Amino acid sequence: MYKILAINPGSTSTKISLANDDQPVFVADIPHSREELSQFKKISDQYNFRKQLVIDEFKKRNIPLEFDAVIGRGGLAKPVPSGVFKVTPQMMEDQRHAIHQHACDLGCMIAYEIAEEIPGGCPSFIADPGVVDEMAPEAHVSGSPLMPRVAIWHALNQKAIGRRYARDIGKRYEQLNLIICHLGGGISIAAHQKGRAIDANNALDGEGPFSPERAGSLPASDLIHLCYSGKFTEEELLNRISGHAGISAHLGTNDMREIENRILEGDKHAEAIVSAMIWHIAKNIAAEGAVLYGKVDAILLTGGLARSEYIVSRIAKRIGFIAPVKIYPGQDEMLALTENALAVLRGEREVQDY
Repeated sequence: MYKILAINPGSTSTKISLANDDQPVFVADIPHSREELSQFKKISDQYNFRKQLVIDEFKKRNIPLEFDAVIGRGGLAKPVPSGVFKVTPQMMEDQRHAIHQHACDLGCMIAYEIAEEIPGGCPSFIADPGVVDEMAPEAHVSGSPLMPRVAIWHALNQKAIGRRYARDIGKRYEQLNLIICHLGGGISIAAHQKGRAIDANNALDGEGPFSPERAGSLPASDLIHLCYSGKFTEEELLNRISGHAGISAHLGTNDMREIENRILEGDKHAEAIVSAMIWHIAKNIAAEGAVLYGKVDAILLTGGLARSEYIVSRIAKRIGFIAPVKIYPGQDEMLALTENALAVLRGEREVQDY
């Protein structure tokens, strides 16, 4: 039986889990207030603060820091193939200087240092970071050679859900054509062809449907005019694309439960905005059907918003003609991380070179 620590730094919390093989011993979600995080100028500066909170959680539970592997959520440094990677000093250095900054960049750093500090040491890994790139050559080409398309998507959760659905129907993920849509603060949609995501959107900063926190695709000329209007700084405009954007910009909150309550109470404006989001989600899902020549075995909806019957029922109504729609609510990234580490320890999956 292998003891595996999984670490998943997010924008407002750090999730950790300890498992014996794939059976959780405990799962903890350590919250971080805006005040706590505001003391750090850059995300990478939060590293020691978050690492110590992970260690303190084990001390509080009187559990020794003894593991067979530590696995962290992968960051956004550079495109990599799908798989499990051993954390290296070069990986950590790349994360510190990555163009796209996100709390997930801290996953490899915290995993590496904790693995190094335990008696005897143990391997540290990441798996399927958000910059996994399996896209077809055509998918990288945009209308401007200055701006090729890049995929920044929920690769870890989408891959895990694809494998889970395949197990549920007695097949292998590599046998299926799937469209998987992760519905969260950001929304990513990918066409999975026989085990490879041949097309996916940049769900972080500017492509696809708008979401509770992201603007998605925008009219390019209008955006350029805003850049030169003198009304906004660069940082303010970036926040209007990722952060205070999408549902949050339209309705003043990204809390979809609150917004659904407003709709039930008769808020027609909120209803119209959410209806528009659903419209664009469905449209983008349907577009991936063309990438797969219409040969789609299933459409899988996952992520936190997949818990909303209001949202998923309306999406399914628009796209059900393409393929059966299956719902996998939530994002069990901790289990996905654990399963990837376990597969390496058991010799079922090879570690990729970074």
